[in-house]
Amino acid sequence: MGKTTMRLLCTSLCLTMICWLAEGTLSKTDAKKGATKKLEEKTLHSDKNVRERGLVVVDPKAKDIILEHRSYCSKKMKERHFSGDVLGYITPWNSYGYDIAKIFGNKFTLISPVWLQVKRRGKERFQFTGLHGADKGWMKDVRKASKNIKIVPRILFDGWTYQDFESVFGSEDEIEELTKNMVLLAQNENFDGFVVEVWSQLGNQKETELIHLLIHLSEALHEAQLKLILVIPPAVAAGTNQPGMFTKKEFDQLASAIDSFSLMTYDYSTPQRPGPNSPLPWVRACVQVLDPDSKWRNKILLGLNFYGMDYSALGASGEPILGSRYIETLKEHKPKIVWDEQIAEHYFEYKKNKGGKHAVFYPTLKSIQLRLELAKELGTGISIWELGQGLNYFYDLL
Repeated sequence: MGKTTMRLLCTSLCLTMICWLAEGTLSKTDAKKGATKKLEEKTLHSDKNVRERGLVVVDPKAKDIILEHRSYCSKKMKERHFSGDVLGYITPWNSYGYDIAKIFGNKFTLISPVWLQVKRRGKERFQFTGLHGADKGWMKDVRKASKNIKIVPRILFDGWTYQDFESVFGSEDEIEELTKNMVLLAQNENFDGFVVEVWSQLGNQKETELIHLLIHLSEALHEAQLKLILVIPPAVAAGTNQPGMFTKKEFDQLASAIDSFSLMTYDYSTPQRPGPNSPLPWVRACVQVLDPDSKWRNKILLGLNFYGMDYSALGASGEPILGSRYIETLKEHKPKIVWDEQIAEHYFEYKKNKGGKHAVFYPTLKSIQLRLELAKELGTGISIWELGQGLNYFYDLL
């Protein structure tokens, strides 16, 4: 993908992001909210999936999302519609994700609870924290629901200074000790490997040394029949035509050693630059820039957000919005939901009494379906952040 194409992509996406701020008034549906009757929500499961129910559309109505969002197809919840790897993250602070992993276990190949940290306590001394959150009973239930699923907790290099990294990089003994301890941890706790999130911590420094460490860790884990998934930032920096912190050069060096790459193709916009969570042309570019020859596409897990963002026009502020609050906002304001064809996302606007104008970008069945189709076209898997944040009927699509 050439620089001219990337520049056009960037310019057009920027125009999309600011358009809602330039518009003057909100739709009439924002008036007289309290006077309308309470909208219904189905609580029973359905015999048909969301496609068969005609819900995967560019023009959904707020009342239909409210009515249908809890209702997934119970008859086909063990069927997979996406053939690539599917990684689902779970966070303790959105604990409903634990239930999702059990209910829809067959839809996933990898489940990553966000549990663990590794701390460096001195020369060749490492401490693992977060094990209090590791629920053995839940792990057993998930594996019972899906025989082929792998549980690969995320691990952070917590509290590491630049000096800590330098000390480990400069000593094969330290690298050996760290990797040995990680293998033992996985074996003792009955994990199937790890999702490692470390790349962004060093800010494009010490890349050669970090790659050496990751390859060493990968070899040690593979020897013990364990997996290593690496979290990587977008290959195209959001809002620019510039390369991201992890490029084709690093991907080529690691692709044969790492089992999968969890690609963070979300968080495209910010409160200072409000707009879509994950514009489809940008998502495509991030994959194509990393692996233009499609050599290792099956190892890339294209990131899907199951959360959204609620932006305020006052003071350039914004905050994440999860499924439950999204539904409450739809109930309260009954907005018109707008489809943006170029970015392939829905958004809506509403106005708080004293808080001014807001815009909400949150995934819909249509936006998720198009990203799944893109992943199929590109030959990638997907990774979902995260299972406790979405709506139940999303999982009919997987």
